Amino acid sequence: MQTSKILDTIMFWGVTYLPKAVFGLVLLWVGWKLIGTLVTNFEKLGAKKNWDASLNSFISSLFSVALKIALVITVAGMLGIETTSFVAVFGAMALAIGLALQGSVGNFAGGVLILTFRPFKVGDVIEAQGHSGTVKEIKIFNSVLLTPDNRTVIVPNGALSSGTIINFSNEKLRRVDWVFAASYDNDLVQVKNAIHEVLASIPKIHKDPAPFVRVGEFSDSSIKYSVNAWVAKEDYGQVYFDVLEQTKLKFDEMKLSVPFPRHDVHLYGNVQELGQLYEKTNKTTSATVITKN
Repeated sequence: MQTSKILDTIMFWGVTYLPKAVFGLVLLWVGWKLIGTLVTNFEKLGAKKNWDASLNSFISSLFSVALKIALVITVAGMLGIETTSFVAVFGAMALAIGLALQGSVGNFAGGVLILTFRPFKVGDVIEAQGHSGTVKEIKIFNSVLLTPDNRTVIVPNGALSSGTIINFSNEKLRRVDWVFAASYDNDLVQVKNAIHEVLASIPKIHKDPAPFVRVGEFSDSSIKYSVNAWVAKEDYGQVYFDVLEQTKLKFDEMKLSVPFPRHDVHLYGNVQELGQLYEKTNKTTSATVITKN
């Protein structure tokens, strides 16, 4: 009698729930495969549209996770499982995780903003949060910079997205700036012509916009010349140092003097003692001796 009741129970559960379970598993398997196909096609579409690789991967992952969660909840509802409890559990877990990982959530949101609005991309040279370098990788929680001296800097996306970013690679051209000092004894026009000749001799400097050479400041011991020229962004460093070297060589060739710091020293006292003191002074110091009877 007891065995008969057990068999009846098994038969009841089998007839009532087994078809639903099988159907749910089949639907889950088919849905899982379909989601994989959709995500793959979405990634191909992003590649075809030339989306950023990091952005394409990030959106595809979110798309896949969201669809799979929706599929599981849907299948659970079809099996007669109360889905309200699942939603409550997921909500409680999300709240607890959000409170525990506030900084990480901020970095995650920053990563979403960076990947969406793209203030920079992989390969750009930027300056942010006190660091400058080439963007090596954009991750969900942080971005990786490679400095010119080959150091890896990891910057949290939260601070990166809310702070100031200087992108040196956003435009095709960059302006290179120099300040050269020449003595007041030099002919002003001759100094400007010498600098113009140097700039004209470097082919990587663009003719349009034309290089700029003007007097920038009358300092204590020299005239300072403000100079700038436009170059392709990838030629910035080489042109900067080439112009410095070539200008020094050009000044030497044309006998243009570059002043050194000078101090006028006024001495009062015995002539003989002043003469001995003068001999001890540095040769680079210009001393004016004024005697007093």
